[in-house]
Amino acid sequence: MSRILILLLIILTVSSCYYDTAEILYPGSANCTVPADVTFSLVVLPLLNTRCNNCHGGSSPSGGIALDTYADVLKYKENGKLMGSINFASGYSPMPKNSGKLSPCEIGKIQAWIDAGTPNN
Repeated sequence: MSRILILLLIILTVSSCYYDTAEILYPGSANCTVPADVTFSLVVLPLLNTRCNNCHGGSSPSGGIALDTYADVLKYKENGKLMGSINFASGYSPMPKNSGKLSPCEIGKIQAWIDAGTPNN
């Protein structure tokens, strides 16, 4: 009887700690959709302004990396640092620094803009 009780407690403990669903890990991402026509000015730049440009914008951007204009963002897209950093890829400085990774939807929006040819729209 005691073995059954112990086994039941172990099963309940292990199964109750399983939280790796997108809704829990990335709140709000379930309601997020990537628009078919991602624009720099209406989708990408506002996202960067919200998540990146508090450090990487203005007159003294952190690390000398500015992301507040199309030309600046394009430079980091071209050298691979934009996607490498926001995907926390090996060999890149993970961004945002000391913060959680962008949600899959946010990354998807930037990737959709890149896949569309990085238009300046």
